[in-house]
Order: sequence, then C-alpha cells, then structure tokens
Amino acid sequence: MSQFWSAFVHDLVPYVPGEQPKIANLVKLNTNENPYGPSPRALAAMQAALGDDLRLYPDPNADVLKQAIAAYYGVECGMVFVGNGSDEVLAHVFHGLLKHDAPILFPDITYSFYPVYCGLYGVPFRQVPLDERFDIRFADYAEPNGGIIFPNPNAPTGVLTPLAAIRELLQRNTRSVVVVDEAYVDFGGESAIALVREFPNLLVTQTLSKSRSLAGLRVGLAVGHPDLIEALERIKNSFNSYPLGRMAIAGAAAAFDDREYFAQTCKAVIDSRDELSAALTELGFDVLPSAANFIFARHPQHEGAALAQGLRERAVLVRHFRLPRIDQFLRISIGTPAQNAALLTALGEML
Repeated sequence: MSQFWSAFVHDLVPYVPGEQPKIANLVKLNTNENPYGPSPRALAAMQAALGDDLRLYPDPNADVLKQAIAAYYGVECGMVFVGNGSDEVLAHVFHGLLKHDAPILFPDITYSFYPVYCGLYGVPFRQVPLDERFDIRFADYAEPNGGIIFPNPNAPTGVLTPLAAIRELLQRNTRSVVVVDEAYVDFGGESAIALVREFPNLLVTQTLSKSRSLAGLRVGLAVGHPDLIEALERIKNSFNSYPLGRMAIAGAAAAFDDREYFAQTCKAVIDSRDELSAALTELGFDVLPSAANFIFARHPQHEGAALAQGLRERAVLVRHFRLPRIDQFLRISIGTPAQNAALLTALGEML
C-alpha cells in the first residue's frame, strides 16, 4: 500500500526506541526509566484532575505548568515552552529554529533522534566526532553553521560537559541557535538555564520523564529568550494547539513543586550509579564517568553483543548499540538496589 505514501516518506529512517517487552520478572535496565515512582503530590494532583472537567479542552497555553517551571528556574513565563515530552519539543526546535541553509552541528555519538528530525524536516547537518575520551570538543564546532545541538550529559555516553565550556561556546557562536538537551542533567550536571538571560541564542530543553519519574505522562519543556519561545509557539499552534491534557498539566506542575521528593529520588539514583560503577569496574569493565541515570561500559575481553544477549537470557535487559565506535559498550540504566544486584549476579555468572 506504499503507493499512497507521500514521496518523502520512502527515504525516512525512523528512530528506534528501547525495547518495551512484556516478559514477567524481567530486570528492565534498557530505557533509562526512573526506578522510583512519581512524586506523591503529582499523583494526588492527577487524581484531583480526574473528573467531569475532562469533557472540556485543557488550557492550550498550560499556564499553571509554565508558572511552576518559571518559578522553579527563576525565569519569566514567556521564557518557557511545554510539549508532549522533550521529543515533541525537539521536533518543533528542529522545524522552527534549526532549518537553515547552513548545516547544523551535533556529535557523532549522541541522541539518535537528531538525524531522524533532520530527515523529517530537511535540515542539513554535520556530525562532529567526539574525542578519544568521548568528550565534546567545542573547538571543532568553530565554523559557520545553522545551529548547534547536543545533550548534556551526552547520551548514550553519560559524559558531562562543564557549564564553563558551554559558556565559552556561546561566547564564540553568536550567529546561530545553540540547543542544550538536558534530559539527564538532574543526575549530576548544572543546568545551562542559568545562562539563558545572558545569551539570547541559547535554548535549553528538558523532560519530566527521567528525574521526575513521569515517562508515562509525556511532558517536556524548553527555556530560552522569548523570541525563541515565540517561534516554538508558532510551530505548536500550527500543528497541535492543545498538546498537554488536564492531567498532564496538573501532575507536571505538582512534580515541580515537590522539591523534597525530587531531591531525595535523584540522590538515590546517583548513589546507586556510583555503587554500580564501582562494582562493574571490579568485574573488569571500562566505565565512562556518568552524570546521568545510566552507565556506559564495555569489557575488554567480552563482545558487547554477546554480553547483552547473555544478560537477556538471564532476564536482564540492557541497551546495546550496533554503531561505530560504541558497538562494544552496554548502556545500563540505574535500577533499584535489587535490580542492580540482579544485574551484577548475572554478569558474575557470565564472566
């Protein structure tokens, strides 16, 4: 039936998300989901929103949520944009801010949705190699471009770029937008939102799927100069003027208000990550320094694909990428202490 497709669809290479299998008693460490549940205040707010008002359209501007985000980061509401997960926000960014004649720049090892967006919206791009330690080397980005985008910490490596280095990039790259994708920043990084008042070409995106345990709700955001936000609003209102439902707005706003629970669960993930990194090192793995809720590791004496398959046979699921430079690595999400222990037991049997 592909004769009914639009012509450009034939050339699209869609993004492949992490597997979501329906297997009983599976230790699922492949999609970077938070092992701890959402804020109880967020759950209560969503329960309160579950009623007759669901027959009414939600606030198309999501003002309650924008106010909560603005208050949390100390910015004005006009500097905040929200959407269905950071993936939708990023789609609007590629379409509304990064589509120019000059190619955009992003790392060669990074979030694999970026080239998908480029194919969807016809955005020219160039991938800039990470250095031998898998760090982003901003000196290699000193060329004319239609924009720069990178995750911080990077994915799938988990390696963090210091805020001082991002500031230096912004001081040099003033003629195009710089997008910092902070899906994992709450697990050990410092947000570039601190720089948005100083640099009008900086846009920072985040998600509530990771550190606020709301992957099933699909809420993302961007913070930047009002001129950048207006471009995103124009795209949104030409595509889907009601992106977030009533329950999503209520739950996400309450999650930002519950700072104590947020800090508590982030610390638990960070502590487990440090313990798991040390344990994997003891087993002979090379572990990259991570500031995310996952670990990127390889074993010098065992093939990455074979390790991933062996773990799967023991009901432990991790992510393996068959890509140049990283095909020996496993990306391992941080689970509960019991899940992490099950992973280590399985690896101990295999090694």
